[in-house]
Amino acid sequence: MEEGVKRWVVDISKWDPLPRQFSFALSLLPPQQHSSVTRFFKTQDQKRALISRMLQYALLHDLIKINNPFLFTIKTTSQGKPFLDIQDYDKLGITFPNFNFNVSHHGDYVAIASEPLCLVGIDIVSFDIPQGETVADFIHSFESYFSSLEWYNILNAPTSNHVLIQFYRYWSLKEAYVKAMGSGLIEGLNKVEFSHTNWTNISATMDGKLMDLWRFWLIELGERHCVAIARGPPKSADISYISTLKKVDFTEHEYNIGLHLPNVDFVELSVEQLVLILQKAFDCENRG
Repeated sequence: MEEGVKRWVVDISKWDPLPRQFSFALSLLPPQQHSSVTRFFKTQDQKRALISRMLQYALLHDLIKINNPFLFTIKTTSQGKPFLDIQDYDKLGITFPNFNFNVSHHGDYVAIASEPLCLVGIDIVSFDIPQGETVADFIHSFESYFSSLEWYNILNAPTSNHVLIQFYRYWSLKEAYVKAMGSGLIEGLNKVEFSHTNWTNISATMDGKLMDLWRFWLIELGERHCVAIARGPPKSADISYISTLKKVDFTEHEYNIGLHLPNVDFVELSVEQLVLILQKAFDCENRG
């Protein structure tokens, strides 16, 4: 199942397309996806939306080796988590027991993570604050989402810059956890407390009880960015997401195989590489 564990990332700051280049990249997506990109007013937001969807389709084409670029459609739940329709799952002959994926974008990066069995959540953060705000002002409204120990660790970092970085690291882990479940709700996150050793060997407790069915990773990404990955049990999926999963119930042995798969390194791709992957699917279809 290891081939179902994918981690791809794109640095969008390296891509400054001409209008025709942007339009061509957009044309490689199914027509019903276009409005989800063009609805944004700012160019940067359109770029993030476009690359996010290109990553999803490119990863599926690369993994499944299908020849028809529009043979399937990626949908989203009411809470915004992307998924592959179960009918498409069967039609494409996907052999993984519970293939699912998640995307994130913030700052200069857009990334995708996939898993063959466990739920997966991903969250990128850029260590920035809104212009004109101090670090203290910015983080103040988030205090209720952290445990008392987490908040202590954040506030007792040596400098305001370190306070901000500590805040974002904890926050990205919590977001990855929520996104893995496909939940838009972040109430009660103060009950989920993360522990770590220099941001490795990360574990979490809920109400003091070890969440031993979950695994977490935090990876530094370029300058002033990091990305968190959460891997957890399908039974924990939000009600809006659980019906989209191929399979929810696994034996302890089956689940442990998925839980303990290696967390592979991120592969950085350029937009041009994504275009080539999607173009290849078009070319195969045209030759067919």
